[in-house]
Amino acid sequence: MSKVKEIAENAKRSSVILSALDTELKNKALLNVAEALKNNTKSIIDANNKDLEAAKEAVISGKLSKAVFNRLKADENKIKAMIDGIYDVIKLDDPVNKILFTRELADGLILKKVSCPIGVIGVIFEARPDVLAQISALAIKSGNAVLLKGGKETTNTNSVMFGLINDALKKTDGFPDNIINLLFTHDDVKDMLSEDKSIDLIIPRGSNNLVRYIQENTKIPVLGHASGICHIFADESADFEKALRVIEDAKCQYPAACNAVETILIHKNIANEFLPLFLKKMKALEVKVNGDEVCRKIDDSLGAVDDWSFEYGEKELSVKIVDSLEDAVKHINTYGSGHTDCILTENTDSVKFFMDRVDSAGVYHNVSTRFSDGCRYGFGAEVGISTNKTHARGPVGLDGLTIYKYQIFGNGDIVSEFCSGERKFTHKDL
Repeated sequence: MSKVKEIAENAKRSSVILSALDTELKNKALLNVAEALKNNTKSIIDANNKDLEAAKEAVISGKLSKAVFNRLKADENKIKAMIDGIYDVIKLDDPVNKILFTRELADGLILKKVSCPIGVIGVIFEARPDVLAQISALAIKSGNAVLLKGGKETTNTNSVMFGLINDALKKTDGFPDNIINLLFTHDDVKDMLSEDKSIDLIIPRGSNNLVRYIQENTKIPVLGHASGICHIFADESADFEKALRVIEDAKCQYPAACNAVETILIHKNIANEFLPLFLKKMKALEVKVNGDEVCRKIDDSLGAVDDWSFEYGEKELSVKIVDSLEDAVKHINTYGSGHTDCILTENTDSVKFFMDRVDSAGVYHNVSTRFSDGCRYGFGAEVGISTNKTHARGPVGLDGLTIYKYQIFGNGDIVSEFCSGERKFTHKDL
């Protein structure tokens, strides 16, 4: 038996126990985890500094991108944010054992639809060490066991945090073992993807290549997104000051994030006025801009766009002039990744058209795409962002880590009585 198979099978058994725990005990475990991270902030930072030093060498040698490097740091502010996120999860309602509906099938025969944990979740993530704390908190509250595989760039940070989290859980009386598990190697990933009998869902958080590799090499359902090609469309009635403010935040607040904007679309009726203002703003912010042929005729200093579906992940973006709102929507639905897209406009009809027709997990009006985040949605934290159209979409928080079961309560009822006409269904919602 491989190491990963043993871990997965143990997690499966423990997940059954976890699924039945009451809210008070799960919250106690989370409180212990938060306190452990808080009391050992220096240890986490020291481990992270080792990872950062190694990552600097990898950037210099070209083995690691600057975008990935920017996600690695775990300073006091990030650790505080991790801890605050855990406290937020504690405050949230327990998503397990919620009665979603109750229906009388017949006299004395009751059907209930009840929320329950998914079971065992495998999460593969690159770089960001804060993901480990977020996912651990969400898993505990939602009653799921997890197998976590972080990027090799954060091995030291992840190892220290994993140890602190599990020590805290062991100190929680009545909390089962084998709930939070950490894997380390590429071979571990391959083994995890083969454990379809023990692992119920895989959530990848990383590059396009990582997500595609996982989707192509497992029978386990995969929840996530391959890329974050986010758009902002400046409609002909856009407020210029508002638009520039939103675009600046969407690109520069955290350029490496999957919800940072990558393409700006500008309505042709405002292009002559707005494009120069936009380019001036981007130059001041040291953002490299690449444009279509029309934009490059207006400003020949712009780079060319080779691929409208390219995710920069840094201070660089593409800009295109479009003929109409319809063309903007068509461009987004053609080249976007279904992540998050925004319209900048003061026209309510344009807002409705855009909201109804853009086929993305997040569709916004006059706000930064950076709002696409579980914490900002009030989910406490997120396990990832999904562009799937089944089960969960957008930032996946607690509810996205639950499924449901049907429960029937009766008294010796049999189907034959209904087939013979002796009894009749009432199908009355209670």
